[in-house]
Amino acid sequence: MAEDDKDRIRDFIATHVHDVEVDDDEDLFAAGLVNSLFAVQLVMWVERTFDLQVSAKELDFANFSTVDAIAGFVAGKRTPAGDGAWTSN
Repeated sequence: MAEDDKDRIRDFIATHVHDVEVDDDEDLFAAGLVNSLFAVQLVMWVERTFDLQVSAKELDFANFSTVDAIAGFVAGKRTPAGDGAWTSN
């Protein structure tokens, strides 16, 4: 995964958590830093920013709960593998 992708993800998240420093492996939802509305915004942002489609079966909090998970999801979508789906499970 590209470090510049992680930087973009961190910057987007920072604007929604009021510049609270978030570790790359910190669960944004479990920590109470964001809510379910943010999840919708995050998915839409990922699709626009990285020019990819998120399928219904990929709409799993595990794919979007941490900076590492989001970056891994994006990297997985860029790598052709079977049906192109990626999951952190």
